[in-house]
Amino acid sequence: MAKLTKKHKEAVAKFEKEKLYSLTEAVELVKNISYTKFDASVDLNIRLGVDPRKANQMVRGSVTLPHGTGKDIRVLVLCSPDKEEEAKAAGADHVGLDDFVEKIKNGWTDVDVVITTPNVMPKVGALGRILGPRGLMPNPKTGTVTMEVGKAVEAAKAGKIDFKVDKFGIIHSAVAKLSFDNQKIIDNALELLHTVIKMKPASAKGTYVKSIFLSSTMSPGVQVDQKSITTA
Repeated sequence: MAKLTKKHKEAVAKFEKEKLYSLTEAVELVKNISYTKFDASVDLNIRLGVDPRKANQMVRGSVTLPHGTGKDIRVLVLCSPDKEEEAKAAGADHVGLDDFVEKIKNGWTDVDVVITTPNVMPKVGALGRILGPRGLMPNPKTGTVTMEVGKAVEAAKAGKIDFKVDKFGIIHSAVAKLSFDNQKIIDNALELLHTVIKMKPASAKGTYVKSIFLSSTMSPGVQVDQKSITTA
C-alpha cells in the first residue's frame, strides 16, 4: 500500500472521511484540501446502481456546463470538403480528413474532441482502436457524429462534456477548475448530476445513485450528501 505524503495526511485530517457533506460544503472543503501548485481540475465521481454490461443499463451522454470547463478545448473535425468552411468558421482547431486519418494512424491524438459527419464514418471507424481508449471516438449519442458540425464545434468550445459509466458503474468527469469561484463549481456539478439523474434507465432496479464524491487532482474525495443536490 502506498504511503501517504505529509500534505495528503494534512488534507485527510481536515474532514471526516465517512461524513456526508452538502455540495456547498464539499466544494469549500475540496478547495481547502487541495495542494497542487497548478490549477487543478475539480472532479465528480458518481457511483450508479446499474450493470454496464447490459445495453439497456448503459448511461452515456453529454452536457454543456454553464460555466465551461476552464480548459481550452482543442477540436478536430473530420469531414468532406463541403463542411470544412463551416467547421473553421465555428472555431475548430483542425479540419480535414485523409491527412488527419493518416496522422492518427501514426499515433497523433493531440486533441480533446473529435467531430465528424456520418458520410465519412467508414474512414473514421477504422480509427476506433486508437481513438476509443482515449475517449475520442465520435458517437451520434454524444452529438459528435452530425451534419451540423458548426453547432457541434461551438458546443464543444463552450464547455460541452461527454460522460459514460465505466465497467464498475461509475461516471468520472471533470466539471471545473479549482480557480473557479464556489458557485460556478456548484452550478457545473449540478448540471452534470441532474443530467445523469434524468437518464436513469427504466431497467435499473434499486438505488440508482449510490454515492457522489467530489475531489480535485490528487486530493482525497469528499462524499456529497445526495439530499443537497436539489437544494444547493
